[in-house]
Amino acid sequence: MNDRGLSLSPTDMLKGYLLANIDENKRTAANTKWRDRIRTLNEAGKEVESDFFKTWLRSQYATKIRERKKNARPEDFDRIGTEFHRWLRDTSDVVGLKQSADFYRFIDRDFEFYSRQYLRLIDAGKRPVPGLEHVLYNAQHGFTLQYMLLMAPLKPDDSDEVVVRKAGLVARYLDILLTWRLWNFRTISYSGMQYAMFLVMRDIRGLDVDALAQKLHDLLTKETENFTSNDRLRVHQQNRYYIHRLLARITDFVETSSGQPSRYLDYVSEGKTRFEVEHIWADHAERHTDEFDHPADFAEYRNRIGGLLLLPKSFNASYGDRHTQRSCRITTRRTCWPVHCTHSVTNTTRGSSGSRAKARSHSRHCLPTRRWTLRHAGVLYQQLAKKMRDPVYLLTHALQVS
Repeated sequence: MNDRGLSLSPTDMLKGYLLANIDENKRTAANTKWRDRIRTLNEAGKEVESDFFKTWLRSQYATKIRERKKNARPEDFDRIGTEFHRWLRDTSDVVGLKQSADFYRFIDRDFEFYSRQYLRLIDAGKRPVPGLEHVLYNAQHGFTLQYMLLMAPLKPDDSDEVVVRKAGLVARYLDILLTWRLWNFRTISYSGMQYAMFLVMRDIRGLDVDALAQKLHDLLTKETENFTSNDRLRVHQQNRYYIHRLLARITDFVETSSGQPSRYLDYVSEGKTRFEVEHIWADHAERHTDEFDHPADFAEYRNRIGGLLLLPKSFNASYGDRHTQRSCRITTRRTCWPVHCTHSVTNTTRGSSGSRAKARSHSRHCLPTRRWTLRHAGVLYQQLAKKMRDPVYLLTHALQVS
C-alpha cells in the first residue's frame, strides 16, 4: 500500500526501488524532488504520469522490440509499455544505475529534465507553441507515437533553445512523413507505425542538431511514396477529417504567406462557427454529361482534392446545391480556397505588397467549373503541399540557426 492507502502502482514501485539504492543523506532530497515532479505530472492529466515513464524510458533506453512473428518474446520496448518498473530493475546496469550517485542523478537530473520536456511537448500538442507548431499538427492526427521520437535526441545538458530545435526538427519530419502517407491512402495507426517509429527513435537517440537534421532528411529521401506518387487524392468517408486539416494547413500557409494573420485554429475549431469540407461541384452528374460518360466517373472527379474547399457551416447550409457557375461569385467571397493565391506564394516574397495585391486579384477568379480546371486546381494543391513540406527544409533550417 502507498501513503494514500491505495495499492502500489508501477510508479510507486519504481520510486521505492530507486530511493532504496540512494544513500540516506541524499534520500530525503531525492524523495522531495520525486514527489514534486509526480505532482506536476498528475496535475497535467490522469494518465500523464504513466505515459511519461513509458515515453521517457523507451526514448532513451529501448534497443529492441518484439519481432513481428508468432510467439515472439517481448523486448525492451514492449516490457517498458507493460512493466517499466520491473524492466528498470532488471536492466539497471545497462541504464547505468550501479551506485548511490547514479540513482540520485537519475532522479535529480534525468527525471527532472525529461518530465519537464515531456510536459512542454504535450502542451505543444494542444496549442501552438513557437518552434513546436508541428507537434500540434501531428497531435491532431492522434499520432501519440510522436512523443517518444521527440524526446529521443534530447540530452539532460541540452539548453532550452537546443531542445526546441531538436524537437521542432523531429516534429517537422513526422509532419512530412504522415502527410505523405495520408496523401497516398496509407495508415498512420499506432499498430501500423509502431515498428517503423521504434527504428527511427533508436537511430536519432542523442544526436546533436546537425546530425539529427541530416539523419531525418536521409530517412525521408528513402521513402518511396510522396506527393508525386498520387495525383488523385480524394475525399472519402475515412479520410474526411484528414482532408479538413490538410485544407486548413494549405489555406493558412497561403494566407500567412500573403501577409495575413494565421486563422488555422479558426478553420479546425468546432462549434457554430466551424468550417466544413465542401465540394465545389454539386452532386448532380447530369450537369456534366458533356465531360463524363458515367456518373461514377463524375463522382470520382468531384471528390478529388482540387474540387474541395472549406466553407463556414452557416454558409454551407444555406448554399445547398445551387449551380456552381451562378453562385461562384458569392462563394469566392465567403470561402477559403487557397488556389486563388497560389501564384502569389510561389512567385513573390513573403508579405510583400505585390503578394497581397496578387492574392486579392486571384480571389476574384471563379471556382473551377470544368473538368480540366478542377484537375489544374488539384495540381496547384499538390504544389502547395510540396512547398510546405520540402525535406530540404530540415537541412536549411539547421544551418540557419547553427
